Amino acid sequence: MKVGVPKEVKNHEYRVAMTPVGAHELTHRGHQVVVQRGAGLGSQIADEEYAAAGATIIDSADDVWGSVDMVLKVKEPVAEEYHRLREGLTLFTYLHLAADKPLTEELLSTKVTGIAYETVQLPSGGLPLLYPMSEVAGCLAPQVGAHSLLRAQGGRGVLMGGVGGVANAKVVIIGAGVSGQNAANIALGMGADVTLLDTDLDKLRMSFWRYNNRVHGLASSTLAIRQQVMEADLVIGAVLIPGARAPKLVSNELVSQMKPGSVLVDIAVDQGGCFEDTRPTTHADPTYEVHGSIFYCVANMPGAVPNTSTYALTNATLPYAVALADKGWQQACRDDRSLALGLNTHAGTLTNAPVGEAVGISATSLDEALA
Repeated sequence: MKVGVPKEVKNHEYRVAMTPVGAHELTHRGHQVVVQRGAGLGSQIADEEYAAAGATIIDSADDVWGSVDMVLKVKEPVAEEYHRLREGLTLFTYLHLAADKPLTEELLSTKVTGIAYETVQLPSGGLPLLYPMSEVAGCLAPQVGAHSLLRAQGGRGVLMGGVGGVANAKVVIIGAGVSGQNAANIALGMGADVTLLDTDLDKLRMSFWRYNNRVHGLASSTLAIRQQVMEADLVIGAVLIPGARAPKLVSNELVSQMKPGSVLVDIAVDQGGCFEDTRPTTHADPTYEVHGSIFYCVANMPGAVPNTSTYALTNATLPYAVALADKGWQQACRDDRSLALGLNTHAGTLTNAPVGEAVGISATSLDEALA
C-alpha cells in the first residue's frame, strides 16, 4: 500500500501523524511511505530522518494526497483541504464528526473511507487512540488555566498554590476519565485544591487511592456541579461520550454567577464542548470573555507540545496503521472489532450511529458496511 503523511494546516498545529519509526515499520513491511516536505519540522523531526527510514519526501500536499491509498493525519481535514478528498481514499485521523456536520457531508459526498482515531474502542470501553492525546490535554489544562488566571491575562490574579497563609486556587474538574485524572494530577502538583466530579463512582474510587484522598471526589449531578462551579477559580471540562456530542453541563446562567476573572478550560471542545458558551478557539487567539470569566477552548490543545504529542500518538496508532496497510481497511476492520468501530464513513454512507444522531444524518449499520 502507498501511505501518505501530509503537513498539518490547522492553526498552530505542529504535530505530524507519523514519526520516522512508523515510516520505517511500514517500509520494512514492503509499503511505500510519502511524507510532505517539512511535515515533521514542527515536532523537531527533519525530512532527512524520514528519508533515512525509507520514506519519500514530496514537496506538494496535493501530490501527497493524490498519489496514495491511505492518508494518515492528526487533525480532521479543514475546508482548504476538502478538494483533496476523493473516492477510494482511506483517511485515518481524528475526525470528531459529531461537532462538524460540514466535514461529515464532505466525506459522504466524496465517498471517502473515514476511520476516526477517537471512536476506535476496545472491548473494555477504552479508547486507545484518544488516550495519549487525552493524557496530554489533561496535563496541559491546569497549565493553560493557571496562565489564564494571571491578572495580565484577564484572570482573577490567583496563584494555584504554594503560599503559606493564603488559600490555594480551587480547581473543579468535570469528568474523571483519562484527561480529567491527568488534569487532577497536574493541578494537585501545582498546589491547588482539586475537586473531581463524575457519575462513575468507580472512577472516583480510583482517584481516592491514586491521590491518597488529596483530591475531593464527588458524584456528579446538576446541583453538585452548580455548587462547585460557583466556588471555583478554575473549571476544567473533561467530559466525553465516545463519538457523540459532549453534554452541556455548565450553562451561561451559571457562568454569570461565577467569580469575576475565573477561568474555564474546555477539553471537550472537539466534541462540541461541555460548557454552553464554548466555541472553538486557536492557539493564536485562545481565550474570550463571558460574563467576566475567561474561556479557553483551543480545539487542538496537544498541538502546543508537538514533540511529546507526535511520539505519543504514533506509539498508539502505528499497530492499527500497519494492519490497515497490510490487509486493507475492510479486512483489517473485519479482523479487529475495535478498529471497525473507528469506521465513520464509507462509500457515501455514515456508519457511526452517535455521529448520525448528532448531525441529523441516518447511519447504516457497521456490519452492513463491512459485508
